[in-house]
Amino acid sequence: MLGLIDQFGYFGIAGIVFIESFGVPAPGETAIIAGSAYAGSGHFNILVVAVVAFLAAVIGDSIGYVIGRRGGRPLVHRFGRYVRLTPARFEKVEGFMSRQGPKIVVVARFVEGLRQFNGIVAGVTGMPFHRFLVWNALGAALWVGVWSTAGYLAGDHIEAIAHAVSRYVVVAAVIVVLALVGYVWRRRRRRRRTTAARLDIS
Repeated sequence: MLGLIDQFGYFGIAGIVFIESFGVPAPGETAIIAGSAYAGSGHFNILVVAVVAFLAAVIGDSIGYVIGRRGGRPLVHRFGRYVRLTPARFEKVEGFMSRQGPKIVVVARFVEGLRQFNGIVAGVTGMPFHRFLVWNALGAALWVGVWSTAGYLAGDHIEAIAHAVSRYVVVAAVIVVLALVGYVWRRRRRRRRTTAARLDIS
């Protein structure tokens, strides 16, 4: 991600955030953190990073809203599986939106899975666009503010932080794999015992 942001600069940050905001799973938060970390180390301007990310988030979500409003539920059910928006997941997100409305538009920015489909679901459920735009802008401002501040404060230490986190991720992945292997082995062993017991009875 650091290499990508270094190569494409502000356009890289805007592109990733924009794509994520209208429904395509992408590492938007990571892009903002990486761009802000570069700003903290003197390579970018933090205000430009924040403004670019904010505009990309609001415009991307607005496009998602139009897709949901024009295409409706049939479009989501037909093509949603390509961006991990299954009918079951859509119904769950739609339920949140129907019950909470504007609050979900703001909170969804910080929730993986809700963030990507925020605009689409708001459009499908018929939330007025002016209302959606206001709350979406507020959510985007808070989201960008939090992650750009975190990245900026990390500054030159971002690579060291990423390296340390990656080691913990690797260790966690190894533990999970070993746990799964142990679970499968125990399950097979139990099945063999059950099969052997049935053969002895017969």
